Amino acid sequence: MPRETGALNIQPLVSVIILNYNGAIWLERCLETLRFQTLFERLEIIVADNASPDGSDKLAAELMKDWRNGRLIQHGINLGFCEGNNRAAIGARGKYLFFLNNDTWLEPDCLEKLVGAVEENGAQAGEPLIIDYHDDSVLSLVGEGFDIFGLLSLGVPRTATREIFVVGGCAYLIDRETFDRLGGFDSALFMYADEYDLSWRLWASGGKALLVTPAKLHHRGAANVNPKGGKQIVELRTSDTKRFLTNRNGLLLLLKNCQHFLLLMVPLQLALLAMEACVGFLVLRRWSFVKQAYLNALLSCWNLRGHIKRERNRLQKLRRRSDWRMLRFLRWRFNRWSEAQNFLRHGLPKVNPE
Repeated sequence: MPRETGALNIQPLVSVIILNYNGAIWLERCLETLRFQTLFERLEIIVADNASPDGSDKLAAELMKDWRNGRLIQHGINLGFCEGNNRAAIGARGKYLFFLNNDTWLEPDCLEKLVGAVEENGAQAGEPLIIDYHDDSVLSLVGEGFDIFGLLSLGVPRTATREIFVVGGCAYLIDRETFDRLGGFDSALFMYADEYDLSWRLWASGGKALLVTPAKLHHRGAANVNPKGGKQIVELRTSDTKRFLTNRNGLLLLLKNCQHFLLLMVPLQLALLAMEACVGFLVLRRWSFVKQAYLNALLSCWNLRGHIKRERNRLQKLRRRSDWRMLRFLRWRFNRWSEAQNFLRHGLPKVNPE
């Protein structure tokens, strides 16, 4: 059973859930900026630790020891992003849940502006403007929609608050009732593409998500898989396992969430993955990468066919928007275009064989 420390004596508006794994270098600043939120007295802060070996769970407990609205949950094992957040959310009491990465820090009025805009616009989810950890330059493109391969299509943030298709996973605000109704994050994904999957279900079930640009949050990004450079990204790095999860989950979310004709994106994505596997082998000269990242991804997806069927049936009962209406999110900006821009900035990614 998870072990908890701390106590909450208020009825919170927002439960901030920070899933932590080896976040010792990030937690102090993250928690400090939560402490200075204009909504702090209306927050519940939960640090849920996935058995970090670096002692960051103890650091979090120490940093929050005098907080009446902060507590630590120790899962005892690494549950991954999806199940780790789902379990932490079970005991959360806020009207809204705010899933926050530990390698972030918030401007003082971030949550006040974010929640205010979501409520004012009748949305069920939203994200702040994600900017660089060190300055105010825009760090992340936003999830505008999907391309013809069913991959997330990213666009440049604009100045005005507006609807977006996918809320960023590093700072995902969602109405608690909606989160429960949708079934939370899909634990079968473990991690990666989880926010894409949840957001698709949100829109398909009749919900709405916003990008709230006046609310600002600073994010380092890829802190665990790409740690070189400390608080500043200096290279691109991935791993066999990350590519496996990303490839598998990209297919899973289409198979789960597409109603009928949008399933045509599945064979297109398979063709793209086959091409990528060939290029990956030519560049890395390592068969184990192709086997783990591509072949095993397809095999795992096949083995989850029972889960796919159950999730399709569950979503069908919640569905309020058909594939025809989801076409509003089809974009001609290809997902791989954004990756190519990163290659030009940092060079080809280094791939860890793990």
